[in-house]
Amino acid sequence: MRSLFAKILLWLLATVVTAFVSFSVIEARFDDAMRHAPMARAFRFQAREAREAYETGGPKALRWDLDRVKEIFQADAMLTDEKGRDLVTGEDHSDLIRAGRWGEFLRRDRSVIARRSENGRYWFILSIRGEEAARAFVPPEQLFVLGAVLLLCYLLAWYLTAPLRKVEAAIEKFGQGDFSARAHSTRRDELGQLARTFDQMAERIQNLMAAERRLLLDISHELRSPLARLGVSIELARTGANREAALDRIQKESDRLNTLVGQLLQTTRAEVDPGALRAQAVRLDELLADVVNDGAVEAAARGSTVHFDAPDPVTISGDAELLRRASENVIRNAIRYAPPETSIEVKLARDSSAVHISVRDYGPGVPEEALDRIFDPFFRVEQDRNRTVGGVGLGLAIARRAVELHKGKLRARNAHPGLLVEMELPA
Repeated sequence: MRSLFAKILLWLLATVVTAFVSFSVIEARFDDAMRHAPMARAFRFQAREAREAYETGGPKALRWDLDRVKEIFQADAMLTDEKGRDLVTGEDHSDLIRAGRWGEFLRRDRSVIARRSENGRYWFILSIRGEEAARAFVPPEQLFVLGAVLLLCYLLAWYLTAPLRKVEAAIEKFGQGDFSARAHSTRRDELGQLARTFDQMAERIQNLMAAERRLLLDISHELRSPLARLGVSIELARTGANREAALDRIQKESDRLNTLVGQLLQTTRAEVDPGALRAQAVRLDELLADVVNDGAVEAAARGSTVHFDAPDPVTISGDAELLRRASENVIRNAIRYAPPETSIEVKLARDSSAVHISVRDYGPGVPEEALDRIFDPFFRVEQDRNRTVGGVGLGLAIARRAVELHKGKLRARNAHPGLLVEMELPA
């Protein structure tokens, strides 16, 4: 028997049936527990009455007394001598005495109780026939209770094993390569916690596998071009006349590779290790002011300015480094595409449920069909894929993951002119 459901159900059923039969047998077979019960006292009283009726009035008086007992108890009553001969009809009832004496209450179609008189000269016998015998041995009420208990046992076994079946199905799908398989249990007990633990493990493994595949694909895609240019620059340095220009080119491509690898590691770390979030009280207005001041130098070099508007102090719970990285990447992206003599507007506001950060530039914007993809790793709008303007396409991806780790949202829309990027964080 391999099914846990069947094992639990059978153990419960065996326990209930054993208890039910044991109590029934104890109640039926052991007279010691009934000696002081009203039924036992009534039985002894009727036996004494039958004996006295026979001794004082003979078989005729005994017949009248036994008829009265039959009317009261709805059972055949008999008084025999010590050998089992009926004192009214003369029939031999020794078999009934043996049945009732050894406690065989239910024999074929009758229930028998036989007790010897106090002086040892007589046997008083009650024989209950047909449906009355069955009812006396197993009342219908007990059968109803037994059926209800068996149903409850089945429901309990199903309740205990249902989450295990869900976890089993999820594990089977997960083992077949469906990394999105989850148990999705809503129970609050240990089995529900087991299912949620599996879901957390599956989520972590899925993130690890996805990040590993994405990292391999992205690295193979992004490193190919700078490595090719490095090879060309090295050949020029060896054979060309302007070795300084070739060495400058090598240095530039080397710095670009170093930046790319750093951003790839940041993205992978943010995606794979959500548990690394170090939550603390962060003055978001001060953090943004520092980021804006750092970006103002780069903006000035491009002929633009950065304007920061934060009317009130704002404090939230979060990871200061991740929040700085997210806001810096969004602001630097706006600076990169802002036309000269324009301003990048950074605003911070708060309502009852969320904190809102908006960054707007007055550049060319993004095609509508590309708005949903600008936060994907390595995605760049086609006309901005040259390295002098666009980056490697990881800044906004890092920003989105950092915001999502804070249970927030990152959105972008065209502001006509320019692009407006909005970050929403829980207050």
